[in-house]
Amino acid sequence: MSLAASPIRYPDLGSRTVMTRRAWWLVVLNVLIPGSAQVLAGDRKLGRFGLGATLTLWFLALVALVVWIFWPAVLYTVFSTTITLWVVAGVLAFYAVLWAILTLDTLRLVKLVKTAPSARAAVAALSVVLMVLVSGTAAYGAYLATTASGFLSSVFVAGPSEPPIDGRYNVLLLGGDAGPDRDGLRPDSIRVVSIDAETGQAVTIGLPRNMVDVPFDDDSPLKAVYPEGYGAIDGCEVDVCMLNSIYTEVELKSPDMYPNAVAEGSEPGIEAMRDAAEGITGLPIQYYVLIDMAGFQQLIDALGGVTINVPEDVPIHADETFTTVAEWIPAGEQHLDGYHALWYARSRHGTSDYDRMARQLQLQEAVLAQFNAANVLSKFQEIAAAGSQVVKTDVPQGMLGYFVDLASKTKELPIIDVPLVPDNGVDPEDPDYDYIRQLVQQAVFPPETEEPAG
Repeated sequence: MSLAASPIRYPDLGSRTVMTRRAWWLVVLNVLIPGSAQVLAGDRKLGRFGLGATLTLWFLALVALVVWIFWPAVLYTVFSTTITLWVVAGVLAFYAVLWAILTLDTLRLVKLVKTAPSARAAVAALSVVLMVLVSGTAAYGAYLATTASGFLSSVFVAGPSEPPIDGRYNVLLLGGDAGPDRDGLRPDSIRVVSIDAETGQAVTIGLPRNMVDVPFDDDSPLKAVYPEGYGAIDGCEVDVCMLNSIYTEVELKSPDMYPNAVAEGSEPGIEAMRDAAEGITGLPIQYYVLIDMAGFQQLIDALGGVTINVPEDVPIHADETFTTVAEWIPAGEQHLDGYHALWYARSRHGTSDYDRMARQLQLQEAVLAQFNAANVLSKFQEIAAAGSQVVKTDVPQGMLGYFVDLASKTKELPIIDVPLVPDNGVDPEDPDYDYIRQLVQQAVFPPETEEPAG
């Protein structure tokens, strides 16, 4: 037994000064090195167990830090699987219980009745507060891990990963709007995001919902039905033969065109939109993300709203005819809740579809800016609950960590936007698809990096 440990294990019980000083030391040691208080002054078996668990946690944290610094994608991948998250939840729950036991045992070892009366309440209060903070934090971490696991299971599929094509991942983003005046869902926000698999550089291609004569590649089942483009010869089966009605036509009238869609985590209508986007842009699309615009309102509320620089007054409609104005979103910097943000994205009165596309892109960027660590952690339960209702995707869980790492690179780079609108030389009502594909190729593969055909 060392002399240094002797005053703590064998104190002078008759000296209130010594016992008070010892009490503070034990409380501090229990927080800094859980288990050390028992090794020095109590049950050494319990202390060695607690100390071993503490050192193990420190080692795991150090390894995680090193991996995060040098190989962040590996860490993101490990912690973006449901199995790992349940293991993390179990480990954190174990430490929450262990730290509570060690704290209560430390409070027993303190022998409050032997300390100075003036210090007893403070020692006890500090011990309890620290126990709540440390054990409570671990317990809350376990809760977040289980919540995240449930979120991942409800949103992301378990399936094989797709490799990058020509060094890029191309993702179809659909904003679905199933209003009461509509037969089924129609994606009013349609965008293809092409991301460099190494640098994270992103190019977004905005596809107007009113594009006509949409072409299909030879391997699409829609090619046989519309060999000259969607509705170009025989007419389509819905009231308006535009890009965004392709989803409705296939989903409600011809789902047998894509018999494997549901089994692969998709829908016939989504697969039809994927084929349409590939035909328009000339880009192969590995994944899709469908965002329910009504649920999008809940997500923004969960984030605490978004800050938007409104260029001009935007109307909020009083009914689904989009003719009567109930109120206005004034120009200038505005912090919008979910209701007003949704109307900012979908308002039509006195504006064009191209104005809406610009506002939707602006809103998407604002939402991404809100997804910082502090905001997500503080409101994780609400965000996860809203996200599971908002998002549908075929991105597999195994790719999630990789995309999280890639997204961190994307946020550091300017996003190249290619809207297929008249201001960019594209007439959606009389489109030149050769010109459109040329625009896309120039943006995705600039001349200095463009890969040769074939």
